[in-house]
Amino acid sequence: MTPAELSAALRDALTAAVAAGELTLDPADVPAEVRVERPKNRDHGDWATSVALQLAKKAGRPPRDVAAVLQQRLVRVDGVRAVDIAGPGFLNVTLEAAAAGELARAIVEAGTAYGNAAEPSGEKVNLEFVSANPTGPIHLGGTRWAAVGDSLARVLQASGASVTREYYFNDHGGQIDRFARSLLARANGEPAPEDGYGGDYVTDIAEAVRARVPGVLDQPREEQQETFRREGVDLMFAEIKKSLADFGVEFDVYFHEDSLHSSGAVERAVQKLRDLGRMYTADGAEWLRTSDFGDDKDRVVLKSDGQPAYISGDIAYYLDKRERGFDRCVLMLGADHHGYVGRMMAMCAAFGDTPGVNLEILIGQMVNLVKDGAPVRMSKRAGTVVTMEDLVGAVGVDAARYSLVRSSVDSSIDVDLDLLTRRSNDNPVFYVQYAHARTANVGVNAASAGVRREDAFEPSLLTDETESLLLAALAEFPDVVKRAAELREPHRVARYLEELAGRFHKFYDACRVTPRADEEVTDVHRTRLWLNDATKQVLANGLGLLGVSAPDRM
Repeated sequence: MTPAELSAALRDALTAAVAAGELTLDPADVPAEVRVERPKNRDHGDWATSVALQLAKKAGRPPRDVAAVLQQRLVRVDGVRAVDIAGPGFLNVTLEAAAAGELARAIVEAGTAYGNAAEPSGEKVNLEFVSANPTGPIHLGGTRWAAVGDSLARVLQASGASVTREYYFNDHGGQIDRFARSLLARANGEPAPEDGYGGDYVTDIAEAVRARVPGVLDQPREEQQETFRREGVDLMFAEIKKSLADFGVEFDVYFHEDSLHSSGAVERAVQKLRDLGRMYTADGAEWLRTSDFGDDKDRVVLKSDGQPAYISGDIAYYLDKRERGFDRCVLMLGADHHGYVGRMMAMCAAFGDTPGVNLEILIGQMVNLVKDGAPVRMSKRAGTVVTMEDLVGAVGVDAARYSLVRSSVDSSIDVDLDLLTRRSNDNPVFYVQYAHARTANVGVNAASAGVRREDAFEPSLLTDETESLLLAALAEFPDVVKRAAELREPHRVARYLEELAGRFHKFYDACRVTPRADEEVTDVHRTRLWLNDATKQVLANGLGLLGVSAPDRM
């Protein structure tokens, strides 16, 4: 019995109790899904639910009375061995061994779909992440967002949402001017501008522009700068896109900031806010009444000279996303943008939308690289920051992605390069991938010994404690994925996989799938192979959500 099947049985019990007059509830009060969770103490059964406490007030009865009504119905469900009432009204459910073991077959038969929502949610999500300026390689903070953002997109899709990955291409403004002047100075052998960009990559891009546009240095100075701006940004962004692709991250949309200004999107957004009565004029400028919606002050949208202020692009871009039909716009920003949240949420409310629903902003903290116990601070190519290429070059894509996604984005992390290159159980990505490789090896050895899943499946034989604990962990996977999506926390998947790997290694040590040389193949071996292969499937599915490979050999 899967957690979903138990949840459905609980709902059926509630519905039947209401219909029979055993509980006085409006049928609409019966939840569409009854949440079941693994109790922390295994002595309390296989699953627990607090639904009786949740409905007691509406039913006009003490929680334990509601629990007793459900208990009487639930104990009659096939596969349920016992139902106990605990504390103020919790229901603890213990399954028959055969019912618990059936999960192994259900997982193998579901394959890559196990852990995914049964039906699409219908929700359209725009997930914007990385969005590094095209003025240099992707630094370590952007690399963290690439790993986390892509994993979050996969988790949201697994939970039924339609997700568009979007990269905001910032090709408008002062940083592009500084980049163009830096390239031009390097090409002419001049010192870099005081506010310009350094690093070997500036030389690389400048030389690439000269190769692409022969005679560029013979142009008038103003034309030179425009050429280096146009070609340099194009070359730099091509490098960024290649780095992301090599990192396993592809975007559905690359949105150019400049298009907001050239297409009239800014003017349309400002006019909509005028029509809503959210704008006013003072000191010759036009202001948005963001303080009416929780911001610490109002914001200038159009300056006194008529030029758009910085927030004008944000306003136009948000409206553009909503007009493209997205229900939720999720924006992932670095720690230096923390002060940005209030004004963005106020802008969302000014359009009549709901902050935290139509617009969500996730703030990520810093990443520090450590090698030989000391911080790694410099990149030869970028000059001042550690880049995506530096990290991948040191530890590989899998270890880089896994290490960046396994911690909550709310916390700063230290990435230990020595640890991530170590082939030992201390290395979390190795630990999980090795568990998958071990399941694959068990399958190979089983085939050689004549152990075939197809010959038998007797779930009642899975009675060893390590088998029960492994089945319990496998059962949690769909809920882990669902919670990771709801809370925007893909690190939950990584931490779950580490626990699952630990459960599998203990099962492997305690229970043989292949018989010894002097033993016959039995149904126990065949049934354990189902459990082994179910574990293999869940490890592969979980690693896939993180964009990490699931190797059959290590």
